[in-house]
Amino acid sequence: MDAVSDILRFVRLNGAVYLNGEFTAPWCVIGQPDTALWSAFLPQSERVASYHMIIEGSCWVRLADDPGTTIHLDAGELLVVPQGAEHILGSALELPPATPGPLLASQLEKAPGQVMKLSHGGGGVPTRLVCGFLACDDTQNNPLLSSLPRLFKVDMRNDPRSTWLESSLQFAAAEAAEYRAGSAIVLARLSELLFVEAVRRCIEALPADRKGWLAGVRDRFVGRALSMLHAQPEHSWTVEELARKVGLSRSALAQRFTELLGQPPMQYLAQWRLQIAAQELRIGSKSLAAIAEQIGYDSEAAFNRAFRREFGMPPACWRKTRGTTDMAGAPANAVGPAGETTAAP
Repeated sequence: MDAVSDILRFVRLNGAVYLNGEFTAPWCVIGQPDTALWSAFLPQSERVASYHMIIEGSCWVRLADDPGTTIHLDAGELLVVPQGAEHILGSALELPPATPGPLLASQLEKAPGQVMKLSHGGGGVPTRLVCGFLACDDTQNNPLLSSLPRLFKVDMRNDPRSTWLESSLQFAAAEAAEYRAGSAIVLARLSELLFVEAVRRCIEALPADRKGWLAGVRDRFVGRALSMLHAQPEHSWTVEELARKVGLSRSALAQRFTELLGQPPMQYLAQWRLQIAAQELRIGSKSLAAIAEQIGYDSEAAFNRAFRREFGMPPACWRKTRGTTDMAGAPANAVGPAGETTAAP
């Protein structure tokens, strides 16, 4: 399994579409944390991201705390806010932004978990958005999620590979508008697929000089090394063995890996093993000894010491304080991705 697939499997993505909105110029709204809104659609999670599919028209968007992030969105593009950061959308961003939460409160109370409809603005040129959430587990600093830009878009047009994406966008718009039996499941799964594809496109579009985990995945040698570490985290890896398998010298791989990811291979592996352990403690019932063996520790005592260094408490305490978050507690209409608490639109 490649590293991206492994990370996405590990975080257990859960998606939901919550809004079919039509905004008419002039308009401006702010997406901000709203626990009441996202908890009606998703299970409890540590990270909730938001996304917006532009179905018709166009708009501007930027992070609320960074005017320099302003980008323009057209019909056929997907906007992703992976860390759930507060953001502003509108026909003009200098307008005072409205908060959609109060506008949606009555619908949320009458039909929790169903796609809501919102018409807002001054009656001019329309822009139609389908908006959703992506929830996921994030025990600490997930390398993929933390490496994604705080705000990015994916163009679903003018690319032979995008045919299914464009048709999926149209399908999502129809489902959100009609909301038939089973729509919640359909839209949830579609949300997850769109997020995964957005991540893949983001990796492909990285500048050549970009550093970080995403750049490492894209690198011919480091990407292969990451895939092997993720495929067999319990294996007693050495830099020498990794280097031999990817076709580089030990020093060349160590340097390349560290330059891109900011840490050497064995340090990365140690942290990833503990991320796996934290996930097992959260959702499973395995003994500490079994978890230690699963991730490659020779003894439970060594595992305990390493876990305490990473998380600030022994694994048994972690299980008691953090072991109750489970996707099995999801609402019936919420089916499985990622970001901190975020909201409409």
